[in-house]
Order: sequence, then structure tokens, then C-alpha cells
Amino acid sequence: MPLVFDGHAVAASESGNQFKLPKRSTIQLLETVGLFMGGIIFCVLLDRWFSQRSAQSSNTPLGEQARRLKQLKIGYPEGMTNLEVLRTQGLLETRLRPYGLTVTWTSFLSASSLIEALSNGTIDFCGGGATASIFSQAADHVFVRVAKEKYTAPKGQAILVREDSPIQTLADLKGKKIAFDKGSSAHYILVRSLAKVGLDFSDIEPVYLTQPEALPRFRRGEIDAWVIWVPYTATQVRSAYPGRSIADLESIFGDKASVEVPTYYYAIPELVRDYPDLLKVILEEVNEAGTWAKKQELEAVQRLVEHHEIDPSVLEILQKHSSERAIIPIDDQSLNALQHQANIFRDLNVIPERVNVKDGTYSLQTKQNWTY
Repeated sequence: MPLVFDGHAVAASESGNQFKLPKRSTIQLLETVGLFMGGIIFCVLLDRWFSQRSAQSSNTPLGEQARRLKQLKIGYPEGMTNLEVLRTQGLLETRLRPYGLTVTWTSFLSASSLIEALSNGTIDFCGGGATASIFSQAADHVFVRVAKEKYTAPKGQAILVREDSPIQTLADLKGKKIAFDKGSSAHYILVRSLAKVGLDFSDIEPVYLTQPEALPRFRRGEIDAWVIWVPYTATQVRSAYPGRSIADLESIFGDKASVEVPTYYYAIPELVRDYPDLLKVILEEVNEAGTWAKKQELEAVQRLVEHHEIDPSVLEILQKHSSERAIIPIDDQSLNALQHQANIFRDLNVIPERVNVKDGTYSLQTKQNWTY
């Protein structure tokens, strides 16, 4: 560091006197050295504080569980809003990164394939229709129902017919070929739709197809009707598809759609048993994703209302729901409705034996609301 010498100091040096720093320069030097040493000490203390905090975090139950699991594998069906938002926004990765836990995502065609993947250990956590869990339980697959979405989109599933089809009502489905994914919520919707107009399942010709398989056959007119769910209902993806809706969740179930046709979240038993704090974080972030999605939907609908493109009543419903939770614990009401589904499928001999959906092996009932 350059020092400034005054004339007196130079003169003293030239005369052979012992060299001395002027008082002002000495003070400046000491201040500089003091600041430099203080900075070093501060950095050391700050580093030690962060190290201690990191150690404390890793020593918490969550940190210890994350360290043991190392990788969290999540499965999701195409079009499931909460998990799509969770994945694209990286909410879970951000929350778990400090613990060194990585998150991987895999898409599946249906809820039944998701639960099967849970059972064989391919994934640890997923979400999908509740109906599939009945068939999976009947097949002795290994999984646990851990939560459910509070609301089901009233237009989220529908029964489509071609634009030029003579079919106008549910009663017109008698004797017709109807495509749907066996063991899915579409299966249950069809059964209930037929019963609504006094038809039995034996009154139609079922065609068991996944949605990607059904689309080209529907286009070609090889099937008369198609029971579909998002993203194949009236969304941007669906807009280019042929066909029109003759019934949807709202017309079939009214305001009971969220109870009758819920979306559930599932986990492997080990995640529930050995990683409860980690499961809590997952459900918290799913709820945050749902809250974010509801806000985006509300803003979009507000714009449509302002331009008179949509009924204001839709906005009122969304405003009511916007402050409510996206997911809720599994309770008796939801399990009773699911048990009703299971009983219907057994009566139709679609599943080999009666299942008890309240079996603690398969359903986690908790008062935890997954809030921070």
C-alpha cells in the first residue's frame, strides 16, 4: 500500500536521523490493517455460521430423511394441473435442494399405470384418478392413498360423440360402441351416466382403449362415443379434435363431482412409513402449485369476463375457491364415496372381490393440512 511522506520526514531521513512515519500515516495504516483483519475474521465467522446452519439442517428429521432417500421419483399423468405446475415451476426442487435430494419426473398414460409403477418401485409418488386405485387394490398392488384434490373441474371429463352423430342424449347410447380406458374414472362415469337414464352396462358395447388409442378410431368413426378426460376435453389441446359433448361431470353429478370423481395422490408405503417429513414437504408443495394454478386461472377468467366472453358466474365460483386449499386430507366422506364405486364394480363383476378402501394399508387418514 503506498504511503505518503511529508517534507519533514524526508528532511529527517536525509540528515541521518532515524526514519519515523508521521503520526497521521501511522493511524491510517493501523486502520487499514484493522479493517483487513476484521474482514477476514468476519468471513471466517460467516462461513462457520453457514456451515453450522447447514449441519443443523441436515441433522433435522427432514434432512436425515432426504439424505437417506437421495432421489425422489415422481410420476404424473398428462394434463394433471397441480403436478404439471409443480414440475415446470421447480417448486419441489427448490425446497429440497439444500438437503442434497434430487427429483426425477416420469409421465404415464393413465392412473392405473401410475399405481402399478408405484407397486413395482419405479416411482415413489404420483397423482391420478381415484377409480384406478380400486382396481389396483383388487389386484393386490402396493400403494397408499395419501391426499385428494379438493375440487374436480366440472368440465374436466366428458362423453364425446362425432359432430355428425345422430346421438343427442345419454339414452341414445343404447347398443352403441363406447370407448374408454378400463379401470379409470371414465369407466365409472360411463356406468353412472347409463344408470342416470335407466340403462345397464350390458346395454352398450364397451371398447377398452387408452385415450391415445381411442383418438384415431374416434376420428374414423369406428366408435360411436368416447369417454374422455383432460387434456382431451375442451382445452387448447382438445380444440382441434372432432366431436361434441353430450354429458360432462357437471351434468352427470351436479355439485357432487368432486366427491364422486376425485383426484387422489399416492405414495409407496415406505415413503409414508420411513419418510413422513419428506412426504409432508411434497404435499405442501403440491398445495402451493395448486394455489398458483388457481390464481392463474382466476386471472384468465377475469380477462374473459371483462371482454364479455364468459358467464360472470364462473368467475364468482373461482373467486370463492381461490382462497381455499388445493388438496386436503383423505376423510370418511371421500372414502365412503370411493367405497361406493368399489361396490358398484364388484356388483358388475368387473373386479374379482370386494375391497375395503378404508384399509389402513391402502389409505392414510390424517388431520395434517400440510401448511407451513
